[in-house]
Amino acid sequence: MKKALFLLILLGLVLPAALLADTIVEEIVARVNSEVITRSDYQKGREQLMRDLEQQYGTNAQEKFQDRQKDLLRDLIDQQLLLDKGKELGITADTELVKRLDELRKQNNLASMEDLEKAAQEQGVNFEDFKQQVRNSIITQQVIAQEVGRKIQITREEGRKYYEEHKSELAQPEQVHLSEILVAVPADATPEQVSAAQAKANGLLKEIRGGANFEEVAKRSSQGPTAAQGGDLGYFKRGTLAKELENLTFAMKTGDITDVIHTRQGFVILKVNRHDEAGIPSFKDSEPRISDVLYYQKLQPALRAYLTKLREESFINIKQGYVDTGASPNQTQPIVTASAEEQAEQAKKKKKKFLIF
Repeated sequence: MKKALFLLILLGLVLPAALLADTIVEEIVARVNSEVITRSDYQKGREQLMRDLEQQYGTNAQEKFQDRQKDLLRDLIDQQLLLDKGKELGITADTELVKRLDELRKQNNLASMEDLEKAAQEQGVNFEDFKQQVRNSIITQQVIAQEVGRKIQITREEGRKYYEEHKSELAQPEQVHLSEILVAVPADATPEQVSAAQAKANGLLKEIRGGANFEEVAKRSSQGPTAAQGGDLGYFKRGTLAKELENLTFAMKTGDITDVIHTRQGFVILKVNRHDEAGIPSFKDSEPRISDVLYYQKLQPALRAYLTKLREESFINIKQGYVDTGASPNQTQPIVTASAEEQAEQAKKKKKKFLIF
């Protein structure tokens, strides 16, 4: 009996009662080096995948889900391998995490980080879990950029070849790329508040026309949801803006800035970052877009090769019945040597799990 219990402990299926205090014990689906992926991690991954597919494909989500779920464990293992590599490289993401959270705060027009935490809790989101998930995302992105992305080279000849072969796909309608600075005015504002807002907007416009950087002024002074991005509103085709704003901005050139405009939200200053005419843009104008396309075309196989290499350098053990579709035939199967105490410690770590959004 004791021998059977010990084998179950080694397989991650049970822990001695003495080690269960204040611990949530779960089925272990996979071990990745010193970390574990539990059944609840796997289930949350399935739920998140379904939510993402529903947003992307609507009624066709279920069909897509059946195809995509086979790679779910692979993706969870990929993430853990990248997190392990991030730790090895000394990537903590502390500074970037603060920036990301502050951007979220500004995008939601919240006054403080406490307000952001409260807003998360009101939506049923554990703020500490959310912060950890954001941190994990930053770390994996930085590892990919450092270990894979920086090694990808795109030549001008490759760009030119793509341009010649995909000209029809590069054709675009007339459009403008806009940025904004908003001085908000409440719906119930008094005449004095309206005048003060207008005066502030005029002051910001004077500052910009005096040489101040539009994006920096937007980050510092705009009260719009795009302030953290320097006021970037993105591209607008004809027919997507209010007629008055369309007539105004489509008559402007790249780099032009409007006067102060009174809108329902308050007083707005717009900058035309780009004004693209309809038709096929020149190769020079298309280069940034083409470089992005070619980069991501090369990134996917390069990243898969890198993750395969990490698998071959790691200890990964999958519970029977589960499949890692990213497994390499050259992987070394680990010998399970973790003590019951170590497994209990892993289970404690898993008590407060990171939500997958």
